[in-house]
Amino acid sequence: MHDFIEQEVEPRIDLIDSQKDLSIAPMLLEKAGELGFLAIGVPEEYGGIEMDFLTAISNNEVGGQAHSISLVVGVQTSIGIAPILLYGNAEQKAKYLPKLVSAEWKTCYCLTEPGSGSDANSAKTKATLSEDGSHYIINGQKMWITNAGFSNIFIVFAKIDNDPNLSAFIIEESFGGITKGEEEKKMGIKGSSTRQIFFENVKVPAENLLGERNGGFKIAVNVLNTGRIKLGVSAVGVSKKCIGYSVKYANERIQFGVPISSFGAIKHKLGQMAALTYAQESAIYRTAYNIDRAHDDMIANGMDPIKAKSKCVEEYAIECAMLKVFGSEMQGYVVDEGVQIYGGMGFSAESPVERLYRDARITRIFEGTNEINRMLTVDMLLRKAMKGQLDLLSAAKKVSNELMAVPTFGDAPEGSLGTEKELVTKLKKSVLLIAGAAVQRIGMALKEEQEILLNVADMLMHTYILESTVLRTQKRINLYGEAANEAQIAMTKIVAIEAAEKTAYAGRQAIYAFADGDEQRMLLLGLKRFTKVQPYNTKNARRKIADKLIEANAYCF
Repeated sequence: MHDFIEQEVEPRIDLIDSQKDLSIAPMLLEKAGELGFLAIGVPEEYGGIEMDFLTAISNNEVGGQAHSISLVVGVQTSIGIAPILLYGNAEQKAKYLPKLVSAEWKTCYCLTEPGSGSDANSAKTKATLSEDGSHYIINGQKMWITNAGFSNIFIVFAKIDNDPNLSAFIIEESFGGITKGEEEKKMGIKGSSTRQIFFENVKVPAENLLGERNGGFKIAVNVLNTGRIKLGVSAVGVSKKCIGYSVKYANERIQFGVPISSFGAIKHKLGQMAALTYAQESAIYRTAYNIDRAHDDMIANGMDPIKAKSKCVEEYAIECAMLKVFGSEMQGYVVDEGVQIYGGMGFSAESPVERLYRDARITRIFEGTNEINRMLTVDMLLRKAMKGQLDLLSAAKKVSNELMAVPTFGDAPEGSLGTEKELVTKLKKSVLLIAGAAVQRIGMALKEEQEILLNVADMLMHTYILESTVLRTQKRINLYGEAANEAQIAMTKIVAIEAAEKTAYAGRQAIYAFADGDEQRMLLLGLKRFTKVQPYNTKNARRKIADKLIEANAYCF
């Protein structure tokens, strides 16, 4: 993938973004098909390469550095091939997958409409079943459809007759009745084709219903889970690329007789950019490994391998949502700081970071806005509790009782990360304390209190990111020792300080929103206890990290 980007994408990127030659993107998609990038995780019988989720995620990290071409490839795989692979019947898989894997056929995912974005199930596109049941007539409009300009296979979501929920269809351009709008003029990702698509009396064979009738919304949601974690790992790849550009420029740019990389303000930026990237990477690969392990366990227990692919990602939907949010916001921070390090040159289209900056903004919007994903995080957690899969209320009550007891003061935590491990436990308690109190006070009406849901989601997210970072660094220490991991330990401690501060802030905002009087005071005291951290010199930590980057003249972690 590195070679593909270097040899095929980078030399053409200015021409790609100019949109003067619209044949380049589909041509590169075909090259990606030839190289097997579209085949990872698809069974060999359909022309695929049966590899694990970690392999797909690793490939997506590097692929994220392909600018807008990463979207072209990502749509073909994550939300084009995946719906047919996971929900198609044997005939549909045999007919479509081999040609999609090779990119002989190109595909796009048609969900969003002018009147339905986040509220996807309110879509107005209609499918009317013929009297003899042989076909559907589909009418409607879709917008913001990536790869639309060159796709000939469309995954389309519509409501059949008066059904309450969406159904999904595989529609071929050859069926007729399909027209496309002009290319959208966008802030970034200019090299990807984005158009409206209009369906007028499109006659679709009944056998092209994908999955079950009324089951389209479930397909849309589950497929997006995979897209979210892949978006999160693409953010890691882009951030590493941006840090590499930034370090090289800082080493080359001379001011006051010295490279600007020698200045503390620049080292602060580089150290922070690296710490956040390292944290997201830690959480991504932890989650991907857990998804693979769950997949293997399901197969060992007799589940169909394809069904297991869908089910195991569904099990980690909460993590996928958090990783999309943290990753896209981390990426936004990193590319913004990259432009700042470049100074005036960063604002020029001649600089490499300018394109990274523009392209990054969309990541907080698609695959579900970050606000929607935050609310989904808490909603899915509460649903698991209601189903009895998680005993949140008992755990929350235990934490609440702990506040009424006299605090215990044990021995100081052992090891270089002992304090951070202890903090992870305390942050989990802070989430339980506030989420439990909110549920008890507000009940089912909590789902209408979006501000509180956003606060609790941030607490969850920062706790998960920190725990993942601690686990990774501890594993590295066990393998290579503390001396070889000074920078990684420094990054982990920075992430810990910030996780505690951000959890404390989000927790206070939530408490102010639903509690008052003695209850408010008790919750604030508890939050303060659980988010208290030991003082740590983050300035020196960032300098230590930056010095490693500056010496390597590249991202080196």
